[in-house]
Amino acid sequence: MRFAKYLKVAFLNRWNLLVTAGAMGFAMLSGQADIWVPLVVAGEVTYLGLLASHSRFQAYVDAHEAKVFRQQGTDTAQQTYRTIIQSLPPKSVERFRLLRSQCLELRQIAQQLKGPEAVEPAAILEESQGAGLDRLLWIYLRMLYTQYSIERFLQKTSEAQIQRDIASLEERLKAVTGVSDEVQRQRFAKALEDSLQTSRDRLANYQKAKANCELVQLELERLENKIRSLSELAVNRQEPDFISAQVDQVASSMVQTERTMNELQFATDLGIPDDTVPELLRTERLLQ
Repeated sequence: MRFAKYLKVAFLNRWNLLVTAGAMGFAMLSGQADIWVPLVVAGEVTYLGLLASHSRFQAYVDAHEAKVFRQQGTDTAQQTYRTIIQSLPPKSVERFRLLRSQCLELRQIAQQLKGPEAVEPAAILEESQGAGLDRLLWIYLRMLYTQYSIERFLQKTSEAQIQRDIASLEERLKAVTGVSDEVQRQRFAKALEDSLQTSRDRLANYQKAKANCELVQLELERLENKIRSLSELAVNRQEPDFISAQVDQVASSMVQTERTMNELQFATDLGIPDDTVPELLRTERLLQ
């Protein structure tokens, strides 16, 4: 299958198509098509086979394919970012903006600490460190979205009403014993038991969602504190390299948080790979 992919790329190359079309045109107009057409076909097959089996060509095709895949993932992540920002209530968007501004301040401080003698004064957090901050912000934004989704679920569901339903069903189930007809009694009991189990499952789901909401809030506060700590370190330590290392360390420490996010799939299934992170620090216009 992989070799077929290389053959397809080699054949669809525009220069190959132009040359092949020209050669076939010549062969058809030569008056000896029965001779030249098979030769053109044989030459094309030989050329494609040699090119598709060449290691450098295969490496080029794989690299190009990976680049396209990454770009598609980034584009999808950016679109998801827009969707989340547009879906969140103003208070959550403002909370995200505040944390993002702290990240921008951190980057600015690190750039200033780089010093005027640096060859590239704006490079300290533009690449790997900037990507680390983007990852922290992306985790934070997804948690805000998760929190909002769970809160909406909790607002639309009444725990007290579910508990009243359970109590009512339990009483009705007890009363079934008074039905004289055994067949009817079994039917009533089965229907009530099924409804009772459904209500108990709803209650368990509600309580789990409530606990998850509290967990997400704690994780949000933890990440906010991490970012504030980095900003303070940037001022007090006066060491750009140390700041850079700390950003990476915090990003790595959020692995468990990301696992928690993945477990809350009903709220965070955003349709993008977990390792795809949009550009958040340099995306000013989406926050206007």
